[in-house]
Amino acid sequence: MTAADRLAEIRRRIVRAERAAGRAEGATTLVAVSKTFPVEDIREVIAAGQRVFGENRVQEAQAKWPILRSETDGIELHLIGPLQSNKAAEAVALFDVIHTVDRDKIAATLAAEGAKQGRRPRLFVQVNTGLEAQKAGIDPREAIAFVERCRTVHGLAIEGLMCIPPVEDAPGPHFALLAKLAREAGVAGLSMGMSSDFEIAVGLGATHVRVGSALFGSRPKPV
Repeated sequence: MTAADRLAEIRRRIVRAERAAGRAEGATTLVAVSKTFPVEDIREVIAAGQRVFGENRVQEAQAKWPILRSETDGIELHLIGPLQSNKAAEAVALFDVIHTVDRDKIAATLAAEGAKQGRRPRLFVQVNTGLEAQKAGIDPREAIAFVERCRTVHGLAIEGLMCIPPVEDAPGPHFALLAKLAREAGVAGLSMGMSSDFEIAVGLGATHVRVGSALFGSRPKPV
């Protein structure tokens, strides 16, 4: 299958999942996860009509996206990997949406950088629904209070919540928990679901699904 074929098939699957859940067609944004893939591969997906992309690392995105954006209008770039405070200035300058706000230090730094640059990326709070020690994200028991602090202490507008369920768990309960927390926090966005489970996420209300390997194919192995 070509990149265009894979993109069309993923979009069809999203629409089917929306219909099955009684949701409006187009309620879910497909974020094409282009991390580790070279510019040439990304160009094929852009040529097929995709405009929303996700990257894990600020430095990798800086090497690829200024070139690609100079070639195509309307690109929307999402940071979906952990953000260190020393990369916040570059992240604010480059990304339109940041999915991984998960602590007060990064919230304060993003607020300061946004004011300094006059640029306000849309923000999601990452929730560690599986309480995994090795994974970024705020404890779900603290998520609602943290969203409120982002608003009242840091002056940030939080659009939604994001999660990455444990690989060994069924994803549905994690997506349902995230949706419950989002309702309680008063945010509408739900960034959840990847290549293996995005249809489940759509059925549980995802507004953004992050799909990489199902769209681009197997990831390049590190040299």
